[in-house]
Amino acid sequence: MDTLNFFTDYLIASLRLSVPLAFAALGGLFSERSGVLNIGLEGMLLSGAFASAAGAFFTGNVWLGMVLAIVVGGLVGLLHAYLCVTLRVDQLVSGLAINLTAAGLTSFWSRVLFNSGQAQQLPGIQIIGIPGLKNIPIIGNLLFNQDPLIYLLFLLVPLSTYLLFRTSLGLSLRAVGEYPRAADMAGVSVTKLRYVAVTLSGCLAGLGGAYLTLVHVRFFVEDMSAGRGFIALAALIFGRWHPVSTALACLLFGATEALQLRIQAFNLNIPYQFLVMLPYVIALLALVGLAGKSTPPAALGVPYIPESREQ
Repeated sequence: MDTLNFFTDYLIASLRLSVPLAFAALGGLFSERSGVLNIGLEGMLLSGAFASAAGAFFTGNVWLGMVLAIVVGGLVGLLHAYLCVTLRVDQLVSGLAINLTAAGLTSFWSRVLFNSGQAQQLPGIQIIGIPGLKNIPIIGNLLFNQDPLIYLLFLLVPLSTYLLFRTSLGLSLRAVGEYPRAADMAGVSVTKLRYVAVTLSGCLAGLGGAYLTLVHVRFFVEDMSAGRGFIALAALIFGRWHPVSTALACLLFGATEALQLRIQAFNLNIPYQFLVMLPYVIALLALVGLAGKSTPPAALGVPYIPESREQ
């Protein structure tokens, strides 16, 4: 029975640790399917985490905090879209600038608003169990006794798959990311669709940040995203820009992080620094294993210039 409980707890921890990665990766998927490289997921995650913490801390309402995270994440995404689509700034540089700016601003304002730079005792989002189903062994607690954000994620993955591959909007989005000039000639507004996709990317990443502060740890500390935005990018590449595969890749990385936490609890004679490195090592190995096999959208990272005949 103890083994069963340990296994169930491990699965639940793996799922919960993968949630912020999955929200960020799904956001990155929409952005990159439209042809805009989004290295700024880390900054969007961190911005959403800070906004949700500030909103929940000063209002006492977790839902206002979550809405604020979505709005702030969307604004950061809108900034990235403006820089990349309108100003045609190098997309890698824009994403890195967003990451550095978000890290600096959230650190500054956390010290201004919170004592010692962190918000303590944030109100959290409560678990909602589905009567009857939550009592099923193993999968009951795993799938039917979770918080609303996990239920939302369960809905977003198939919904994103349907939207991308079964609707005209999804076809237009993929066309903009593959061959924007052909999409433009077919009457699709490349600029408008990329703006929408990148802004949505920021909203979803901000929601992932809100999960970190309002569900996962229930407080905010500086740089608490801790590279999750980059792991989300790795999951996106590992998942070959498909919602289901990307979500499963996030679950793999979440399971790896849960494993290293449990190994530390066993007090084995292993330096904890090596255990902390484990999720990032797995991410690198996953990317190396897919070298030459994962094909990104053809126009990814390439600004669209309507006057050009070479797009």
